[in-house]
Amino acid sequence: MGIFTLAISAIFINNFVLTRFLGLCPYIGVSKKLDSAIGMGMAVIFVMTMASTITWLIQNYILNPFDLVYLQTIAFILTIATLVQFVEMVIQKMAPALYKALGVFLPLITTNCAVLGVSIININEQLSFVESILHGVFAGIGFTIVLIIMAGLRENLEKAPVPDSMKGLPISFVLAGLMAMAFLGFAGFQI
Repeated sequence: MGIFTLAISAIFINNFVLTRFLGLCPYIGVSKKLDSAIGMGMAVIFVMTMASTITWLIQNYILNPFDLVYLQTIAFILTIATLVQFVEMVIQKMAPALYKALGVFLPLITTNCAVLGVSIININEQLSFVESILHGVFAGIGFTIVLIIMAGLRENLEKAPVPDSMKGLPISFVLAGLMAMAFLGFAGFQI
């Protein structure tokens, strides 16, 4: 699979949030402010890339050779949790305001099914080591793009004349559905 094909597929056609419906918790929770969305997006890109790299190595050099494939989920979750702890410590030290803005959603990357999903998809689709790393990067970029778009739209919705019964989460869910329909338009493309 070519790099361009992998990029377009992971970012648009098979976007983890809007077509695979993974990672919805941070998508809705962190998309209230653009600054938080950008920070969360960068953290998710890093974690997805590192998780794709390390889990591929674990799968192909430990689990498969020693016939321990049944430990895949546990091994992957432990790897992701370790990476998230590292990211959390770095953000807390380097950008305390971002750390405070992300709040509970930063440690929730550990249980973000999109991060685990990219690792498992890399293995199930038998991607090579380099393809797995690139898939992690591009999936993270797709997640970030969608998060930033949603944050920008939600910030603008604060100024829009939305009926009281639709303010907050209800209009956000409608907006998320419309975005998902727009991204599903990419599903028919063959690359």
